[in-house]
Amino acid sequence: MKIRRIGAYGLLRDDAGRVLLARGSGRSAFPGVWSLPGGGVEQGEDPLDAVVREVYEETGVTVRVTGVHSVFSDVVRLPYTELDEHTDRIVYDVEWAGGNLRDEEEGTTDLVDWAGPGELDSWPLLPFAARVLGRPAPAVTDPDPSFYEPIRAPAPDSRRGQRFGAYGLVTDPDGRILLALIADGYPGAGRWHLPGGGTDHGELPEEALIRELYEETGQTGRVTGLLGISHNHNPAAVGPEGVPVDWHVVRVLFRVHVDEPTDPAVTEPTGGSTAEARWFPSAQVSRLRLTNLAQTAIDRLALETPSKVIDVAGGS
Repeated sequence: MKIRRIGAYGLLRDDAGRVLLARGSGRSAFPGVWSLPGGGVEQGEDPLDAVVREVYEETGVTVRVTGVHSVFSDVVRLPYTELDEHTDRIVYDVEWAGGNLRDEEEGTTDLVDWAGPGELDSWPLLPFAARVLGRPAPAVTDPDPSFYEPIRAPAPDSRRGQRFGAYGLVTDPDGRILLALIADGYPGAGRWHLPGGGTDHGELPEEALIRELYEETGQTGRVTGLLGISHNHNPAAVGPEGVPVDWHVVRVLFRVHVDEPTDPAVTEPTGGSTAEARWFPSAQVSRLRLTNLAQTAIDRLALETPSKVIDVAGGS
């Protein structure tokens, strides 16, 4: 069975360069294995709020987010189950803002500590944490079943939906901006939006974006940077067949360059969310009806530098 979740994690270092880690308890999928403090983004929750909440719950430390460090995904088979869990992981750079370090009680972690080079070489790390910290990806083995609380699949709820998507601020060598027109029958119909869409199970965000870019515009691009994270919560959305649904989408925004632009063409099947795609000179974009996400990204285009990652706010 395939399940999905979205997680937000904090990368916190002290003055000596050590990183704060939390160890999985018997209630976690991998007891005794260390990870960056963090956890699942709740329905409707801003990932920025989620990382602050999760770090405090697991460590007692209040943090301030300073930027987006990285975004990626992985799939693991949960121990002693037939569950393949896909997790979209947002890692934030954070700094200490207050509180006192303490272990979590009766949670998914049971110990928190600072790790320097020696600890990072000897402590077992979750693969995503090892990747963030530049350590070799470890082989995570199933825990001792006598100390492990079995994990069960969450009950499906057709009244709620959470999706992770990847979108691109796409430009060509002439500085034109590529936009996609939302088709009738979809939220935001008649507005120009950034190319992109939901990620599939097992798909990396960058892979999803390049796939969606071709489906919606016929262009082949390359991801050149990470711009930020956006989320939108609509508790009164209308799902398939007019069924109400509490809808929450979390989106990662990348910078994308098309080296050899062509005339845009929608290649996705008829009835998809994209009605048209077009290249626009940057001066013309201000006269278009844009989605909030597209408007915010374009407004911040002038702020883009190789060393700065911005956090993008905005709805549809």
